[in-house]
Amino acid sequence: MDGSSINFGRLATAFYTGLWAYDGWNNLNYVTEEIKDPSKNLPRSIMIGIPLVTLCYALINVSYLAVMSPTEMIESEAVAVTFGNRILGVMAWLMPLSVAISTFGSANGTLFAAGRLCFAASREGHLLDCLSYVHVRRFTPAPGLIFHSIVAGAMVVSGNIDSLIDFFSFTAWIFYGGSMLALLVMRRTRPTHPRPYKCPLIIPVLVLVISAYLIVAPIIEKPQIEYLYATGFIFAGMFVYLPFVKYGYVPKCMEGINAFLQMLLEVAPTAAAFD
Repeated sequence: MDGSSINFGRLATAFYTGLWAYDGWNNLNYVTEEIKDPSKNLPRSIMIGIPLVTLCYALINVSYLAVMSPTEMIESEAVAVTFGNRILGVMAWLMPLSVAISTFGSANGTLFAAGRLCFAASREGHLLDCLSYVHVRRFTPAPGLIFHSIVAGAMVVSGNIDSLIDFFSFTAWIFYGGSMLALLVMRRTRPTHPRPYKCPLIIPVLVLVISAYLIVAPIIEKPQIEYLYATGFIFAGMFVYLPFVKYGYVPKCMEGINAFLQMLLEVAPTAAAFD
């Protein structure tokens, strides 16, 4: 576009916002245990779902550009609402309603996956035992959902949506890159290990390179103390992991805390709940 320039640091920050729209592609991995025949259905769902979403986003942006100029899109506080007002007239209320419905759908999928993530981590001993409990009547991982909601609320309160997207994406791509690196290492160190599904080697290599760019470029372009906070927060987890997970230290008060939360939230271990 006219007046634009190429800056690799700002391009990475722009990718944060763009890739945020596609974030959630990995949520299905968290609920693999719930999927029937995951070796076939998990790759199939990803290969069908992501191209469909990409096509929808591309067509929506073509529609926006057909009605509005790039300047109008930049100045608009809600591009979809401006688009609806321009072409739908008295029915423009359908656009914010559709956005709200989409938001609830996204929240539903995210909560389902995040609750399962807390549940599985707790079951492996990485979080409080209570987070692996389920509600005695509804059989939902209520403690995991509540914990996830509290963390999400704290993140929302901490800043505006732009900074939240930037620093969440910065942190997320550290873990995406770490996952790709772990995959490459395991391909090398455990070549005969059972693999329900296997991706071409070029994919983790490409994602690792992209992750390195998205992590390093914003820091070089515009160093901010928040990036240091995000990195420090990740490594601070080692002070929790080493004593409580690796060496299995359990404070004496934890038994009482788990019992209190179990009674307060009406939850129980999965075996007891389903029995």
